[in-house]
Amino acid sequence: MLYRCEGEIPEMKGNRVKLRRLSPRDAEEMFKCWSDPEVRRYSDLPDMPDPASAGEMIRILNNLSLTDDGLRWGIEEATGRLIGSCGMNWWQMEGSYRGEIGCELSRPYWGCGYMRESVGLVIDYAFEDMGLNRLEALTDPRNERAGRLFQALGFTLEGRLKEYRHTESGFVDANLHALLRHEWDTYGM
Repeated sequence: MLYRCEGEIPEMKGNRVKLRRLSPRDAEEMFKCWSDPEVRRYSDLPDMPDPASAGEMIRILNNLSLTDDGLRWGIEEATGRLIGSCGMNWWQMEGSYRGEIGCELSRPYWGCGYMRESVGLVIDYAFEDMGLNRLEALTDPRNERAGRLFQALGFTLEGRLKEYRHTESGFVDANLHALLRHEWDTYGM
């Protein structure tokens, strides 16, 4: 049977993080993350002028789960503070069993291992619960931190997609990282 989330965004716990459904009350914290110029530098996030626009983004992300077009979790650290988000930007079951992971983390938490743990939980969910066989992550080639994250999680850099995304500064390339289920089973977390 093919995976269908039908709006369900299950809570998941790691050693130092909890992944949970984003809610309207998270708008202020996600605004801090999504509007930070350093967080936005290599992302394709829409303009985020105020907390209300972050609230609208949360609504859109949650609605994507209703139509099985995306899954997004908020990332809480041990004190319950929301520090970012991660999830499945999209997935395709029939014919390919693959999906794409996306993530962003508030700058004060960079380099502390929170995103590695969070994305590891998403990878487990994608392979075990969703039944995917291949996960992809697209990163801006200039974003060395993201490249190292996916490499540390066992992803292979498969190549560069020329002028793949359009940003405020024009078209930019994207690095394509991929991880197969059997590689994760061997690598694990």
